Amino acid sequence: MTAGESEAGVRSEEKNICFIISQLREITGIHDNRLLQKALQVSNRDINQAVSFLTDESAREPSYAAIANQPDNESNGATANQTRRSVIDLTNDEKADLQKAIALSLRESEKLQEEAKVAEENQDANQIGETNATESKVGLKRKRCEVWGDSPNPHDRKREDKWPVGLKNVGNTCWFSAVIQSLFQLPKFRRLVLNYIVPENPHENCRSHTEQRNLAFMQELRCLFALMVASMRKYVDPSNAVDLLKDAFRSNEAQQDVSEFTHKLLDWLEDAFQMAANTTNSNKKSQNPMVELFYGTFLAEGIHDGKMFSNIETFGQYPLQVNGFDDLHQCLEGAVVVGEIETLHSDQSFASGQENWFTKLPPVLTFELSRFEFNQSLGRPEKIHKKLEFPHIIYMDRYLYKNKELTRSRREEVKRLKEQSTVLQQRLERYMHYGSGPERYPLTDMLQYVWEFTKTKPSSVSPTQDVVNTPSTRSQPNANVASAMQISSTELPIAEMPETASSPSTPQTQRATVHKPFTQSRPPMEMPAHPAPRHITAEELMFFENCLQRWRAEVEQDIAELKDSITQISQSIDQMYIDSSMCQVPYRLHAVLVHEGQASAGHYWAYIFDHSQNMWLKYNDISVAESSWEELQRDSYGGSRNASAYCLMYINDNIPQLIADDTHAETGHILEAIHSLPPELRQYVCEDNQHFMQELEEWNEEQVRKIPQKELVPATGVQEAAVPLTEEQTVACQQNTCSASAKHAVLVKEQTAQAIEKAATSYENAGAEAALQEAFHEEYSRLFDLAKDKPTPQNDPRLQHVLVYFFQNKANKRVIERTLLEQFADKNLSYDERSISIMKVAQAKLKLIGPSDMDMQEYKEWHEDYSLFRKVSVYLLTGLECYQNGKCRESLTYLVHAYHSNLKLLKNGKNRGIDETLIAYYRRKCLLELNACAADLFESGDENNVAEGLSIMNDLVIPCMHLIVTNELSKEDLAAVEMMRNHWCSYLGEDMDSRLQEKLTEFLPRLLDCSAEIRILREPPKIRPNSPHDLCNRFAAVMESIHSTSPVTVK
Repeated sequence: MTAGESEAGVRSEEKNICFIISQLREITGIHDNRLLQKALQVSNRDINQAVSFLTDESAREPSYAAIANQPDNESNGATANQTRRSVIDLTNDEKADLQKAIALSLRESEKLQEEAKVAEENQDANQIGETNATESKVGLKRKRCEVWGDSPNPHDRKREDKWPVGLKNVGNTCWFSAVIQSLFQLPKFRRLVLNYIVPENPHENCRSHTEQRNLAFMQELRCLFALMVASMRKYVDPSNAVDLLKDAFRSNEAQQDVSEFTHKLLDWLEDAFQMAANTTNSNKKSQNPMVELFYGTFLAEGIHDGKMFSNIETFGQYPLQVNGFDDLHQCLEGAVVVGEIETLHSDQSFASGQENWFTKLPPVLTFELSRFEFNQSLGRPEKIHKKLEFPHIIYMDRYLYKNKELTRSRREEVKRLKEQSTVLQQRLERYMHYGSGPERYPLTDMLQYVWEFTKTKPSSVSPTQDVVNTPSTRSQPNANVASAMQISSTELPIAEMPETASSPSTPQTQRATVHKPFTQSRPPMEMPAHPAPRHITAEELMFFENCLQRWRAEVEQDIAELKDSITQISQSIDQMYIDSSMCQVPYRLHAVLVHEGQASAGHYWAYIFDHSQNMWLKYNDISVAESSWEELQRDSYGGSRNASAYCLMYINDNIPQLIADDTHAETGHILEAIHSLPPELRQYVCEDNQHFMQELEEWNEEQVRKIPQKELVPATGVQEAAVPLTEEQTVACQQNTCSASAKHAVLVKEQTAQAIEKAATSYENAGAEAALQEAFHEEYSRLFDLAKDKPTPQNDPRLQHVLVYFFQNKANKRVIERTLLEQFADKNLSYDERSISIMKVAQAKLKLIGPSDMDMQEYKEWHEDYSLFRKVSVYLLTGLECYQNGKCRESLTYLVHAYHSNLKLLKNGKNRGIDETLIAYYRRKCLLELNACAADLFESGDENNVAEGLSIMNDLVIPCMHLIVTNELSKEDLAAVEMMRNHWCSYLGEDMDSRLQEKLTEFLPRLLDCSAEIRILREPPKIRPNSPHDLCNRFAAVMESIHSTSPVTVK
């Protein structure tokens, strides 16, 4: 056996041990590495026996005598590959629950251990090598971005300028996109991958199946990164790299855990770089760039039964518990300090304690937030939705070994201040919750109530006297009179509110007793508004008032002093680590990986800070959108919804090379896009871009072929400007361009005919041209005045005439005048001789307007906008009518298309379209009702009902949700989407048939990750928005009926 093979065997053995330890840590929730190693040793590496050993109470107190004062100096080996994953809480000792936890948590472990054994025997050693040997070093024989669900129009998939490139979700791969984007946006890491030198003769140099696989993945990652740098596509397809990862995970459908994937990714890359280093410098041991960039070390030291222990450990992703903590610093303090730390300074104490001190922090510091725990009662993992805040910049000085003594002293001070704060808080609670019974109240309020009681006007009459002692009205007919005589103003206190100190004797008006015959047997009894003392002298009253006022003032002063002291202590704690000595090692937040959903299903995306543009971007599969720190906090902190941060990636702010741009080696100039790539990758990207350009050209040619031949005249005229157009060709061009305006002229022909009728006198006296001028001027003025009316809920004047739309949106005057002239030139006005004469004059004037006098493209766009506006209006009205008639499926289709067509109009101006809140409101109502209907069908359990319910979700609800989440979400839309997702996620905790459980598991990822499968919402039935239909009456009727319950049908 050669030295290289021996070293590879040792590394494989170490990785296997580390993987088993990470599985034990996950199952038992125990993070003490020495205890885990002891359990592994005792059980002879049998995981089931190791778990039993760790869950036994007698095994929870390890002996550190054998390992005292023996630091482990290994920094780059297996410890660099430890997987720090979410903790599964196993607090019960029941055997059945333990076996369930083992079965669920170790299923993947057993598969991966079996795979490791196969790798050791080098079975299938030639499979990947033979495939890649026939390809080039960078793996250029690849399938292109032809994924089901892509838009058929390549222009929709074209990259905008230098905007970042997204990654296609090829089936539950949002975890891949989130991690890869976070790493790619680190220029240092990106350069390492792109400039990786593939070893020569990889088939000969790779000694095992694992090395060949890792090298193949590195090749695919280089190609993927090259496309993300310089592709012309809006998003690229990562299928090749994902397929290699899925083979390793032994799962093609289930979503992967981000921390597990990140660990495996860095592990593979570390091996690939080590392989390249061994090939180029076989006699010299070089540092692995992956280890240098992502791995650090910490010193674990402590005391157990009076014996000291110390150990240096390597970490990659540092795990932090979320439960019990409110912010990131609290999580770190809880992770680095375990047990009674003050016993470390005492030689006589036998209590246990441990501290972790960072001896080396990596340039890229990754925190893994443990947001999943195992629920034994339900037998499945659950997500922790607790809120956890984290800063934009975190200073790590207090956790460094070099600052150990200073940090210990300040921790002691913080502990002392917290103890003081606790005592003060307890004293404050006694003031705020005073009393000895179950009900307690603020002491200041109680003193105030007693004071009010003492100064209420005394009453010498028992509160029961006029009720209990009143004789029966039947036995004593005159009892009412006697009672009325008895309850007089001199004997009963006047019903009044407690008097204030400033007005102790304000008189109160008495109401006269009104007797109602046949409705009451005696006059009503008046009572004091509050209880009052029976007898109190002036001296007693003054004494109590003085005492109570003085006591209340003293209590208020005590409360104020307690609150001030607590606030000062809190400020002192906050300022404990903000001096310059503790702010030397800043780490800036680079990326936040967010998980939305439950433990068994969900969706990942990433917020990444763009250092060149100084802004946050949201990377959600193919979508890359501008974001903000406020949106990041809302989605990442957790506590209020199912979304929360799962992984935080910080970078050392003192190392500018991490985010520095690529520069030329000789000139130092910044390299952009494709020029920063190695030659072989540059060629690969150029070929891919040429394929995409060809796709664009083929699409354009196909669209041109679909246009009738007569519509090609204006395009030909533009391309061949040297060929002059005849008058007939010019007219044909204008008529083609103005086809929409001609339709609009037909819509208002009745209004135009009325204008011609009003100009009859001018026609008889001065002829057709004078009549046209008068009719033109009168119609122009009428429409201008009509445009001054603003739209109301029941009336939108823009529907009455195209020129009202133009006036309100401040269209060009030439556009308005030509539109009106074209209406008088409409051939449909051939009613009589007068109309025909005016029409011919208008047509002659239209011919005089040449292309140089009018921007026909602008004219066409204005009329296309108005056509789209009427189309949106008809979609909205039809959708509302369907909703009122209980047809939510049809209604949703109309409303969704109305909303998104309306967005195109609103981009050009707020008056171009309809109020989007109205459409969005009824779109949400349809969505929620359809979601509830689908859920009811699913709950029924009937096979046909379940199929119909899932069909509603897949064909209507999910496509609509995809369209909603890809645009800017309103609070109402966000709440609706969250409500629908929560409804379906709630089924995860219920017992149901295995068949239903399987369908739910398959369906939930599509619901939580709408971008995984892009489903196109079907087009609504054809409508005729340009037909001569009076939309105004229909609009008024439908809008008026919105506030009623009766369905509306407009004929």
